[in-house]
Amino acid sequence: MAKWTIDPVHSEIGFKVKHLMINNVKGHFKNFSGEADAAEDFKSPSITFTAEISSIDTGNEQRDQHLKSADFFNAEKNPQIRFTGKKYEAGKLEGDLTIGGITKPVKLDAEFGGIAKDPWGNTKAGFTVTGKINRKDWGINWNAALETGGFLVSDDVTINCEVQLTKQA
Repeated sequence: MAKWTIDPVHSEIGFKVKHLMINNVKGHFKNFSGEADAAEDFKSPSITFTAEISSIDTGNEQRDQHLKSADFFNAEKNPQIRFTGKKYEAGKLEGDLTIGGITKPVKLDAEFGGIAKDPWGNTKAGFTVTGKINRKDWGINWNAALETGGFLVSDDVTINCEVQLTKQA
C-alpha cells in the first residue's frame, strides 16, 4: 500500500445542472484535497476527499453566493463536501458522500487513466470520475416553478472530475 495525494494543479472537481430545463450550467470547486491509501491497482483503496463550499465557482458571483446560502449548500453551517471511498473495482468507485451533514452511499464511474512518471520523477495516477446524484437526497430542495412547466433547477446533478494523484515517497 502507498499513500497518494491529489495534485490540485492537474485536477478538477466539476459538476453540471440543467437550468430552465433547456441547458446545463457548469461549475467547479477551486479548493479541494484528498488522499488515498492504495496499491498500484487501486483495488479496495481507502480514500478521503473534501471540497470547500466557499470555493464554488460557476462563473457568476451572484449565483455562487446563492449556492453558498442556506437555500443550497449552507456553507456557513456545512463548509465542506466530503467523500469517503471504500471500493474501486471494474470501473466503479463506491463510497459515502456527505453534503450538508447528510451522508449517503454513492456509486460513481471511475476510468483509470494509468500510471506514469513525470519529468521530475514523481509517480502519477490519473482518473476520470463521473456520475449522477439527486440533490434532494442531501436535503438541497430549493427550486422555482416555471410558467411553462418544469423547474428552474434540475434535481439531478452530474459529477465530472479529472483527478491526478501523486504517489508519496
